[in-house]
Amino acid sequence: MVVNSKSSLEGKKAPALVLNNERGEKFSLKDQIGSYVLIYFYPKDDTPGCTTEACSIRDKSKQIEKAQLKVFGISPDDETKHQKFIGKYNLNFPLLCDIDHKVAEKYGVWVEKSMYGKKYMGIQRDSFLIDPNGKIIKHYKKVKPESHIDDVLSDLKNLGV
Repeated sequence: MVVNSKSSLEGKKAPALVLNNERGEKFSLKDQIGSYVLIYFYPKDDTPGCTTEACSIRDKSKQIEKAQLKVFGISPDDETKHQKFIGKYNLNFPLLCDIDHKVAEKYGVWVEKSMYGKKYMGIQRDSFLIDPNGKIIKHYKKVKPESHIDDVLSDLKNLGV
């Protein structure tokens, strides 16, 4: 078990990931080479913060498309939960299943959390902006669900994308 041992992955090649999407299809990060990619980790489908973040991404789809950004959400939820979440909120981007949290561990976002004095392991709400060569150009830590995608789009604009 990794407990956020990496302070940042910025400037490094993005760790490989192969996960199923909500339809059970294999998704591989290496297949996205040539595009800017945002992978965002979130704790759980259909919870307040996660819904806010997903809907804000959905609502910025025109700006995301204009920036030629591909967005993928990752949580420990399974395909069925992802399908329900996508359907309920009409989400227009893929959600990936990291049920065993191995990818979250690779990215250093599987961390010890605490609620009401109880400690447990879970996903930290972080995301990673990856350039067309597969390198992480920005690690967003403990993002604010309501404004995160605006920050990403602003950073892409500053890069001239």
